[in-house]
Amino acid sequence: MMESSSIWLAVGFLGQSLFSARFIVQWLVSEKRRKSVTPVAFWYFSLAGGIILLAYAVHKRDTVFMVGQATGLLVYARNLMLILRPRSDASADASAVPTPTSDSADR
Repeated sequence: MMESSSIWLAVGFLGQSLFSARFIVQWLVSEKRRKSVTPVAFWYFSLAGGIILLAYAVHKRDTVFMVGQATGLLVYARNLMLILRPRSDASADASAVPTPTSDSADR
């Protein structure tokens, strides 16, 4: 039977692996598109890794680690909310972009 410390060590490595995988995903997608991009998967890996690492930090009772992970989780969640918000918001933003008028098109 595994000791509790071995299980928590595995949890920590799992969280760190997910957190690090986001950079590999970002790099592979950027190479494929031939430009630097941040795919949505980056934020999902960040969120999953961050949650697990926060649990690990709480277990270790490391305040610095807890605050760092908790703050990051807010950013990851907010980015996903912005990405996943309904398209009607996007179309409203697009309608705010000025379009050329007949006067400017004639120049």
